[in-house]
Order: sequence, then C-alpha cells, then structure tokens
Amino acid sequence: MDQQLVGKQPTFHPRRSGSNFYRVLFLLSLILFGVWLLLSRQRNQIQPLFLPTPTPTRTAGSYILEAQAHFAAGKIDDPSNNIPGTSAPPVNDAIEAYQAALEKDPQNSQAWNELARIQTYSSQLLRNDTERLERLKSALAAADKAIEIMPDDSNNYATRAFVKDWYAFNSLIQNEERQLMLLEAERDASRAFQLDPNNALALAFYAEILADQGKWAQAEKYAAQAVSLGPDLMDTHRVYAYVLETLAQYNSAIQQYQKAADLAPNMTFLYIRIGQNYREGIKNPDRALDYFDRAARINEQLGVQNPQPYIEIAKTYTQEGQFYAATLNAQKALEFDPTNAHTYGQLGIISIRARNYEGATPLLRCAVVSCTAAENELGGMDVEGLPLSSLSVAYYYVEYGTVLAFLSRPAENYCSEALDVLQQVREGYPDDVTLMSIVEDSEGICRRLGSSTGGVTTGDMVASTPTVTPNGTQPAITPTGDGYSPGN
Repeated sequence: MDQQLVGKQPTFHPRRSGSNFYRVLFLLSLILFGVWLLLSRQRNQIQPLFLPTPTPTRTAGSYILEAQAHFAAGKIDDPSNNIPGTSAPPVNDAIEAYQAALEKDPQNSQAWNELARIQTYSSQLLRNDTERLERLKSALAAADKAIEIMPDDSNNYATRAFVKDWYAFNSLIQNEERQLMLLEAERDASRAFQLDPNNALALAFYAEILADQGKWAQAEKYAAQAVSLGPDLMDTHRVYAYVLETLAQYNSAIQQYQKAADLAPNMTFLYIRIGQNYREGIKNPDRALDYFDRAARINEQLGVQNPQPYIEIAKTYTQEGQFYAATLNAQKALEFDPTNAHTYGQLGIISIRARNYEGATPLLRCAVVSCTAAENELGGMDVEGLPLSSLSVAYYYVEYGTVLAFLSRPAENYCSEALDVLQQVREGYPDDVTLMSIVEDSEGICRRLGSSTGGVTTGDMVASTPTVTPNGTQPAITPTGDGYSPGN
C-alpha cells in the first residue's frame, strides 16, 4: 500500500549553517597573534624558548667554595676592587665571593660567619689603623648577623669573640672601650665553649683572649687543646704561637707560627710575627730580615699595599745601627700611605737613634700633633696626629717630648710644648715604669733650664732612648738603589 510522506523532505548531507561571529573573531585573533609573533621575532624582541642563559646560574654554595679557595691562595681582598674607576671581575677575591654568596642566600649563617673571620684577618693587610678599624666594624656586623640567624651555633660565637678581641686592640680604640670589648669577647668565647667543648676554633680564640687578659696558664692550656683538636687549622697554630710568644717561649712560638704559615702560606702577617720573634726574642736580625723580606715579596705578588714589612725591616736595621738602610725602608713604607702617622713616628725614632734630633722633630710632630702638607716636607700631605690610645703611640709622645726638651735653649725654648706632651703620657700611663722614667728625666731637663741662665747642655739629654715595641707595626729596607733586599 502506498504511503504518503508528509512533513519536511529528508536530507542526506549535513546542512550548512550560517557564519558564526565568535568563530570568525577567534580565527582573526589567531592570525593577528601569529603576525605579531613573527614581527617580534624578526626584531629580536623575543627569544625562542629553551635557549641557554647567557651566564650559568650559580648557587650560594659554589660561591662559598670559591671564597675558601681564594682565602687559601691568599687572595682575601684584591686591592684593585678598592680603586675608583677600575673594572675588576664580579668576584675577584674571598670577601667578594662571600658577599656574592650572601646575595644568593642572605640567611646563610655559615657565609656570614666565614666572612667575619676573613675580614678580621684581612685587616692586617691594610695600610693603616683607620682602614683596619673600618674593616673590623664590617667583620663585627657580619658576626652579629651570623648569630642572629643561628643563635645556638658555637662557631658563630667563637668568630665574634675573635673579631671583638682584634677590634679591642686597634690603636684608635680608647682604653675604656677596649676593656668593654675584651669583656664581651670573653663572654662570647665562653658561650662558644659551652655550646661545644670540642670546638677547636672556640678553644683557640678563647685562649687568645685569655692571653690578652694576662691569664697565661689558662691560655696555654686551651691553646694546646685547640691544636690537638684542630691540627689542620691555621687558626689553632697561630693562637698557640701567640700564647707561647707572650710567655717568652720564642723558639716554640716560631715553630707554631711556621706550622700556621705552612697551612696558609700567603698570610704574610704570619711571616712578620716569625720575624719579630727572631728579632726580639732570639736576637737573630738576619733571620728576622729574611722573613720580613718574604712577607714583602708575597705582598708584592698579590698586589697588597701593606707597609708593615718595610716598617719591620726599618726597625731591625735601626737596632743594628744601619740608619741609612732603615730610612730607605721607612720611606718605602711611606709610599704606600703618605698620611700614615705611625710611619712618621717610626721615621722620627730612626732619626733619634741616628742622633739627628732636629730631623726627628718635624716627623714626630706629624705623628703626635698633626702637620699640614706645607709643613710635611717628606710626604707633602696633611697628616692627622695619633690619639694617645696605645703603648706604641705613647712612645711617640714621650720621644717627641724628650726631643723638644733636649733642643730647648733660653732663647729658643720648647719646654712648654714638651711638658704638655709629657703630661699626657703621665696621665695616660702612670704605672708604666719605663715611660715614667723617661718622662721624669725629660721634665728634669726643662726644670734645670728654667733655673739656669746658660741653657741646657748635651749632657742633660737622657742617656738612651726607649726601644719601641708596639704590637707588630714597625718599619724596614736596604740601600740597593730602588727598594728592598734585606738579605744584603
């Protein structure tokens, strides 16, 4: 039977719908994005994905390893980094490597701790006490930061004790602050020891502080323990040597300093200490000059502009009566820093030993009172006098007062200034027998001049001048034309 289909006619292919507005918009957006991407790529405004970075990304740990390597090589602080206008590499020495590590990881207590330690050691390589004090302030800030991050770490307290001890003995620190800093250093060292009685560094730095406080028996005990616990640490041998030196055991001290130098062969202050022990303790000036020479040569290789080796050489030649060689070396030291008042003081001492009292006066005046560039015929620069804050400076003062008294005559009387300078020494060091003896003799010259009508004779001069022994900063060179060869 035929059936009639009704309704819409069937279709056998999909029907085409009308154009969709959103689909067209999406396609146009894709086309425009593609055009933009192509143009940007051609203009180098964007880079393809997964290209290698221009410089590899470094971790804080890699910088710390680099810093330790620089320290072992003696590159603690590259002097070129401190010269304005120079373009040194981003990381060129141990201090910069630690600072780079801390930029990556500012909460890294180990990096702060090690930075404080090497900044303290690096202070010995700087030119004068002003620069050293600034470096020690930076070291103290780093040590504080390490403790802030890890307040129960023995190493952190040990390092801060070490920093405070060296800070206390900077010649620019007044006695009251020095005693306070030493007390704080002892507390930190004691805390480090309590946290870890087997920490070799804590024991070593504690021993150093005890020695500075005159507690000799305890200092020797802890220093020996530190060496037995840390025989491969430069610090333990250095401190043990220092303690033995204070006990006048000079041969043993030299042996320990040499072990420290073997572990850190570019730490030139160790050779200077060895030389000082040979000169002052063993009384062997030739061996002393050998070690001062070694320090000077290593400094020259590393680019370290530290006048101390030349100062030590000059002092050695002065004691041997070789004043020309001594003067050459002191002048060489002055080239590194023509504003260093200590070097003028040493030149003044050399002139006195050579009996050139008139020549000593302007030099000692620069060291004690200050002098302008016009008054400073040798250095040609302004020099700020040293405050009476250490025994070494006290000797400059007493020598200056003595020379002024000796040169005084009725028609040309310097006793007013001499007595003023000597009075400062009397007030600052009333218990120092050697200083007070010189002060009294020099005051006697002025008293006799005041009651005399004929002036002062050479016989009124103090029979001998004091030997300066200021904790490790004195001058030295040999007349070889252009510098320094103490072996000649």
